[in-house]
Amino acid sequence: LTAVQAAAAISTGWHRSRPHDRLAIAPQSDGGPGFVAVLASALGTVQQVRVSGPLDDPVDAEWVWDAAAKTAYLECAQACGLGVLGEPPSARTALLAHSMGVGQLVAAALAAGAQRIVIGLGGSACTDGGRGMVDELGGLAAGRRRLTGVELVAACDVEYPLLGPWGSARVFGPQKGADAATVAVLESRLAAWATELDAAAGWAASAASGAGAAGGIGAAVLALGGTIESGSAIVARHTGLEAALADTDVLVTGEGHFDQQSLHGKVVGSLAAAARAREIPLLVLAGQISLDEPALRSAGVLAARAIADYAGSVRLALIDAANQLIGLTSVTAAQIGGRPAGSPGR
Repeated sequence: LTAVQAAAAISTGWHRSRPHDRLAIAPQSDGGPGFVAVLASALGTVQQVRVSGPLDDPVDAEWVWDAAAKTAYLECAQACGLGVLGEPPSARTALLAHSMGVGQLVAAALAAGAQRIVIGLGGSACTDGGRGMVDELGGLAAGRRRLTGVELVAACDVEYPLLGPWGSARVFGPQKGADAATVAVLESRLAAWATELDAAAGWAASAASGAGAAGGIGAAVLALGGTIESGSAIVARHTGLEAALADTDVLVTGEGHFDQQSLHGKVVGSLAAAARAREIPLLVLAGQISLDEPALRSAGVLAARAIADYAGSVRLALIDAANQLIGLTSVTAAQIGGRPAGSPGR
C-alpha cells in the first residue's frame, strides 16, 4: 500500500470502532516510494515523463512541479525502484539495475526551469552509486555545470554511508536480491566509483551520512554539489504535520516491515521521536513486526500490531492488504483505553 492508501484504510477502520473521533489524515514519506504521491496533494501539479527503468525497459514516472517556487519534487523509486523492476529481485537484477531514469527525471526538471530539485531517495532496485543518473547528465563535470545555480536536494532519512559494513551494498543489497558474492561485487564497484565521486566533490562525500541512500544515489547527489535533507521533515512541513500534532491524542502510523531499521531513517522513527517529544501515544500498524517489547518501549511505541498476524498469513496480508489493514485498525481502535468510543476525540 502507498502512504495515501494506508492512511485511507486506517481512517476507515478506525471510524468503524470509534465513529465520533476526529481524524487528521496526513500521509507521510521519508523520500521513498510514495514521496511524490504524498506531496502531490499539497504542492503544484503532477507531471509525467517516460524514462528508463532499472533494467532499461521504459516506465512512466510522475513528479510534482511547484511552478510558483520553481521547485521540482522527484522520486527515484518511480524510475529505478523495486516496484518497477518488472521481475522478482535476484542476484542478476541486483548487478544490472541502474539509476539512469533518475538522471532523465532531473533533466526533465531542468528543462521545465527548476531552480530547486528535490529527489526522494528510497526503495531503489539499484546499487550503482548513482552512476546511471550521473551518466545521463553527461558525467560528473558536465552534471555539475548543468546544475550551476540550481539547488539539488536528496530527501532521505537513511543515515548510512556509501561503503563499508553499514554501506549500500552490505545493508541493502540483500533486500534487492544480492547474495554474498554479489554484495562483494557491488561493494568493489562502489569503492572504485567513490574515488571519482569524492574527487568531484572535493571532499569525502561517500563517507557522509545518507550517502548510501537509494543504492548510493545520495553520494552522487553530494558529488554533483547537492545536499541531503530529512525526507520526513520535508514532507511533514508541506503536509502540516506540526499543526496536526499540536491537537492530537493518539498518533497512528506504520510501514511494511517494522524492524530496527525503521527507527533509523524511516518515517516511523521520525514520528516516534515527534510523539515522544509531545508525550503522544504512538500506535504502529505494520505488515510485519520483528521488534521485541523492550525495543518498542524504548522507542516510545504504545502498541504495535502486525497485519500478517491479524490476517493469519503473510500471503493474505499481501494480496488483501487494504481490507486486512482496515480490520486490524478497527480491532486496535476498539481496544484503545481512555476516552469512550462515543465521545469526541482526535
